[in-house]
Amino acid sequence: MDPDFPLLSVFLYMLWFFCFVLWLWLLFAVVTDVFRSHDLSGWGKAGWTVLILVLPLVGVLAYLIIRGSSMHERQARQVASQTDAWRAEVRAAAGRPSTADELGRLADLRDHGVISTNEFEREKTKILA
Repeated sequence: MDPDFPLLSVFLYMLWFFCFVLWLWLLFAVVTDVFRSHDLSGWGKAGWTVLILVLPLVGVLAYLIIRGSSMHERQARQVASQTDAWRAEVRAAAGRPSTADELGRLADLRDHGVISTNEFEREKTKILA
């Protein structure tokens, strides 16, 4: 190994690279949270963005101190809304079961004694109506 590049230097370069990646991730997370936030007005979003772009370290630290406690709530709301939208899409794609499927299910329930013949006839008329 080159004596001008000792092992400690490799570790220090790795540490600096990790810190740089961590800084980029934090910067993107804060900017994303600024634009995700529904309680900020357009001027508030513009102000935070300008502060983060002009004075990145001060802007990010100030945002984390002032609004950082609610960042996870906004993230959780977004994930919940995406999950609900996905479930609605799956339900829409799956559609309603066919009439024959529903009648077969009802016949199974009647045959196994879960519902009576009267209940079967009542549900059958609802399905066929």
